[in-house]
Amino acid sequence: MNEDIKMSVSQVFVKNGEKYAFVSFTDGTRNAEGRIPDCRITFNRGFEEEEISRLEDYMKKELPNLKKMASGVNLFSALTKE
Repeated sequence: MNEDIKMSVSQVFVKNGEKYAFVSFTDGTRNAEGRIPDCRITFNRGFEEEEISRLEDYMKKELPNLKKMASGVNLFSALTKE
């Protein structure tokens, strides 16, 4: 993945028994959001198709790590930290 692109991972969500999380990519002017474990970009503003394909490939390759990151996100503890 391009070093200029920043990535963040959401907490795990559950809907109808299905667990998923969002992975966001930005380089300051462009942004995209994907969903795991589908490893598909669901929102894109500014990235070219080839870049989107590389971001999806990155999510597939790093899926175990991304899942681990998402499971470690605790929204409530993050809000209470000063």
